[in-house]
Amino acid sequence: MVTEMGNKLTGRIVEAPSQLLNEEILEPQFMYEVENLLPAYIQIEQVMLLEYVRMGWIESEDANEIALALQSITSETLVPDLKQNMSDIAFAIEHKVVSSLIEPVACWHMDRSRNDIQACAQLMFGRTQWLLTIKYMKQLIEAVAEKAEQYRQTPMPGYTHYQSAQVITPGFYLATINEELLHHLQQWIQVYQEINQCPLGSGAMAGVELAWDRDRLASLLGFHQPRASALAAVASREWLLRISAELSLLSVLVSRFVTDLIQWGSSEMCLIDLPDQLSGISSAMPQKKNFPILERIRGKSAHLSAFHIDMVLGQRNTAFTNLVETSKEASTHFLVLLQTTQSLLRLLTTVVDHLSFHEERMLAICKRDYFGGFTLANRLTMDIGIPYRKSQVIVGQYIRNVTARGLLPSQEDAYLLLQLCKEEGFILSNAEEMIRSAFDVHQNLYAKQSSGSTHPEQVHKLLLHQQVRGYELEQEVNELQVQLHAADAKRQRLLGELHAITGKGVGL
Repeated sequence: MVTEMGNKLTGRIVEAPSQLLNEEILEPQFMYEVENLLPAYIQIEQVMLLEYVRMGWIESEDANEIALALQSITSETLVPDLKQNMSDIAFAIEHKVVSSLIEPVACWHMDRSRNDIQACAQLMFGRTQWLLTIKYMKQLIEAVAEKAEQYRQTPMPGYTHYQSAQVITPGFYLATINEELLHHLQQWIQVYQEINQCPLGSGAMAGVELAWDRDRLASLLGFHQPRASALAAVASREWLLRISAELSLLSVLVSRFVTDLIQWGSSEMCLIDLPDQLSGISSAMPQKKNFPILERIRGKSAHLSAFHIDMVLGQRNTAFTNLVETSKEASTHFLVLLQTTQSLLRLLTTVVDHLSFHEERMLAICKRDYFGGFTLANRLTMDIGIPYRKSQVIVGQYIRNVTARGLLPSQEDAYLLLQLCKEEGFILSNAEEMIRSAFDVHQNLYAKQSSGSTHPEQVHKLLLHQQVRGYELEQEVNELQVQLHAADAKRQRLLGELHAITGKGVGL
């Protein structure tokens, strides 16, 4: 294939790619990488240039000229061209630099491959998007914690098997959701730290021949370390699956959380509300107030799992020896996955910020639905020694009789409880007090003493612990960002030293 300059780009292929190949694959990939990965490609070229200088293969003056050319490249100046660059971003950058040099620099681009460069650029873009997603997760966690503290003393009906079960609080429920979110955030940070290994210096698959300092290359690009195996560096795209797997797991939690909110917002339950600006209407039924934002969040959560499966299937049954184009195809929806997650997190944060609970409605349900049955059974066993399973039977019979008459548990029913205990051979002397305390909603709430329970003080302790954990995780994220900024500053300083040596500015 011959470029317009008359220099062969390759001796093996003599014709440019077909127009169909260009339209369906090459140019779309080119435009995607120019829009999203170009900064990473330029940074990679810069650090490899610095390595050529360190190894003595390129003089500082030539390197400074190349650095100037690299910095002049923008998304507007880099265009796909079948003849000049085969609609490949790496070839396009190379051609752009070479065409701007006064004299050719023989050793530039020696002993290197597109494979590790492409893998590195993709990973650099991926980690940037991952950090942005982590930022939105932190905002959601802060919103949930604040709302949990606001409602930690507000009685609420808790459900198991979709049936009334025990008194909880919105604060207890939300603190529990927050515990799960914090666990996800911790895992996300760990994933970032584990995938942040530099592929550069691996070549096509088996390493390179010059004495490249891979530790220096990694450091100047903000990586924790170079990837140990050259083959894994260019062939493994597990980092993509690690991220998509984490988001697939998050989608399950989000879907379950929002399903609860959708239920609680129904006209039958009417436990929560959202302001008008986050609500919808019916075109036919003027009495309705809908919450379509919840439905959209739950729908978006499904995409996260679907994209993960898409990326898994795109990689499975492919040889581990490097298949670059397969990895590109398998990551087709990576950016959409991250953007969908970021949108979901922003929407859910807004919902939580504006969420309100109908306190009187929840209290009425707690009074109505005999949540003190568990407490009453415990008291019968602890106070008068009725075997626990028999206590359960007695309390069940008591509640069945009361509900059959359409009544709420009250001290007036003390005689019924006395009779049920007497039939089992036990004398109950304080039935009225036992019923009153067992079915007192607030007392039932505060009766829970175990750590992690719905007791408002236990919820408060949990939220304080979460606050500390959140702060620690935030510090870890800040440190990751500091490392990236430090790498950028060091790289720019070294490029600036080329200017100091040659007296030609690189316009940093």
